[in-house]
Amino acid sequence: MKKKKRKKGSHIPFRMNMLFFVVFVLFSVLVLRLGIVQIVYGQDYKKELEQSEDVTVNTSVPRGRILDRNDKLIVGNKPLRAITYTRTQSTDQQKMLKVAESLAKIISKDSPKDLKQITERDKKDFWILIHPKKAAKLVSKKEQAKLDNDSDKIYALQLKRITKKDLDSLTKQDLEVLSIYREMSSGYTLSPQIIKNQNVTNKEYAKVSENLESLPGVDITTDWERYYVFKEANGDSVLGSVLGGVTSEKEGLPSDKVQYYTARDYSRNDRVGKSYLEEEYEDVLKGEKEKIKNQTDKSGNVLKSLVVSKGERGSDLVLSVDIDLQQQVEKIITQELQKARASNPLVDRAFVTVMNPNTGEVLTMAGKQFHTDTKTGKVSVQDFALGNMTTSYPMGSAVKGATLLTGYQTGAIKPGQVFTDEPLHFKGTSTKKSWVPVGFGNINDLYALRVSSNVYMFRTAMSLGGQKTYKPYGTLDIDKIKAINTFRKYFAEFGLGVKTGIDLPGEQTGYQTAIPPNNGNVLDFAIGQFDTYTPLQLAQYVSTIANGGYRVQPHIAKEIREPSKNGEQLGPVEKEIGTTVLNRIDMSQSEINRVKQGFYDVAHAIHGTAYGHIDQDLKVAGKTGTAQAVYGGEKVEQYEAAGKTKPEIWNHVWNSTFVGYAPYNKPEIAISVVVPWSYVGDNADPHTNLKIANRVFKAYFDLKKKHEKEDSNQSSTQMIQDMKK
Repeated sequence: MKKKKRKKGSHIPFRMNMLFFVVFVLFSVLVLRLGIVQIVYGQDYKKELEQSEDVTVNTSVPRGRILDRNDKLIVGNKPLRAITYTRTQSTDQQKMLKVAESLAKIISKDSPKDLKQITERDKKDFWILIHPKKAAKLVSKKEQAKLDNDSDKIYALQLKRITKKDLDSLTKQDLEVLSIYREMSSGYTLSPQIIKNQNVTNKEYAKVSENLESLPGVDITTDWERYYVFKEANGDSVLGSVLGGVTSEKEGLPSDKVQYYTARDYSRNDRVGKSYLEEEYEDVLKGEKEKIKNQTDKSGNVLKSLVVSKGERGSDLVLSVDIDLQQQVEKIITQELQKARASNPLVDRAFVTVMNPNTGEVLTMAGKQFHTDTKTGKVSVQDFALGNMTTSYPMGSAVKGATLLTGYQTGAIKPGQVFTDEPLHFKGTSTKKSWVPVGFGNINDLYALRVSSNVYMFRTAMSLGGQKTYKPYGTLDIDKIKAINTFRKYFAEFGLGVKTGIDLPGEQTGYQTAIPPNNGNVLDFAIGQFDTYTPLQLAQYVSTIANGGYRVQPHIAKEIREPSKNGEQLGPVEKEIGTTVLNRIDMSQSEINRVKQGFYDVAHAIHGTAYGHIDQDLKVAGKTGTAQAVYGGEKVEQYEAAGKTKPEIWNHVWNSTFVGYAPYNKPEIAISVVVPWSYVGDNADPHTNLKIANRVFKAYFDLKKKHEKEDSNQSSTQMIQDMKK
């Protein structure tokens, strides 16, 4: 037995040695591995630990200003105190909630406007955030399992089961915190989000500044908003509809243009021009945003920030508009419309475009529209300047200058040709005659323009359509398709029926009617019936005649100025908006001059349709127009809403128009005046168009004298100052 014990004990040292050997080998391998990690890969791992991410953020800058041709500020930027919040990549909901709760104790964010912006979904999300345990009980474990523990599906079910009682439990203080929290969460990572920029008090601004250390992500800064210098009595901006608007930070990029703007380095919450001038010149007005590079660690914490490039506000846009003239013309339109409405309640709008016929500079684009509130019955006057390019009407005899020039060019008539103005009788069509029933007798082209002869234009159209002679009670045998298409071709050279090319979006071309089956109706095209034109097209048309045959592109911007260091002054000229000639009408200068003489006679010769209504000293040349039309104003909607039948008389209203330029011998302004539905039968003053035109011409020349006097005084003052130096 002793022998057996000795044999068993002899194995213990061997086993211990083997164990120690295995431990030694494993330890050696571990040391070797640590050595490899430290020595061979140490630098790589160290770099990975220190790895950071660079995120570049753009910050908004004020837009460029808009000024008139005399450097008067029209649209500027109002500085605002602002409180912002910037969340990092590591910021979670609970951290934002804590900051929102702290901020709610310092600032007020519970105005009716603030609370109105909170949606029901906002409230539900917030209720779940502040009541996580109650929210968890809304969906049982069994239900969660059925939903495969899909967090999105579970959350959706929680939202669905939140009751009105739950939402009503949110206190006013809760809603104020929510108002702040929703602003915080709507921003992009590392992009400052405005929490409040309206009515920030000195106390709020100072309090937030004092507590920045305990409000991570919160900062104080300055923001801006657009303001309009010239206001109407009702609060509307002068030229407001043409100036357009800018989106708010909450609106951000227009939904239909997100892809377009983001591809051009815009952020989704950037403010951009959303209509008309602000939209058309977005690239000019937007400025260069400040770029800040934020260096973050892998957890998303900001390590440091570096300004890559400083921001610069947008360039200034100087308009060709004279804001003083614009204001006066708007006042003239309103006053004359009010007088006209006293006898004809159908007339509810009027338009005036004033432009330099030589350069295309738009000096005024004015329009007014009367609107009746269906609930209160109160009538208000609204800006409708855009109607000059977005609405079109039959313009009547104002286009007869184009009719004659088309006749000259095609050989349908010759300058000085005489026709007998008498009622024209044809088989199968109604009698065609001038506004004086018995006619004007034997007249030439100049007299035809002076008295606005319809018959002379009918004879021109007949000749253009292939019928050179008139036989009483005979057949009107003309090629109506050729006649109308030829008229349209040449009218387009003046800008009638085509886009003028103005630097504003949304311009309309008017409406081309179908060629009528009755040949007699085709003749009416020559006197401005059927096709419709915009007031802006009329201004371009008369400018083409005034300047000797060049169709110039109208433009409302005059020049672009670099942003100055001193915000009140104008910087150097960055770009001038020059004159663009779209085409030269295919007519001789002598023919154009003949029409110009006829236009002069309209206002200065006895029996001229504007004679006695336009101040002779103004040396105006122009053409009146009257067109039969169908009423299409707000009363149509009122009748339709009430289920009433529209009066038959509404199908026989009249538009009154005028085109003209001055001075006759050296034109510097051209205007168009359009008063739709100006009169019905005898129930209105048929000369509203001329009253407006006469006052507009006088306003322009009076302002011209005023500006010249001011410039002279400034020059004298400057000269005296220079002498003193």
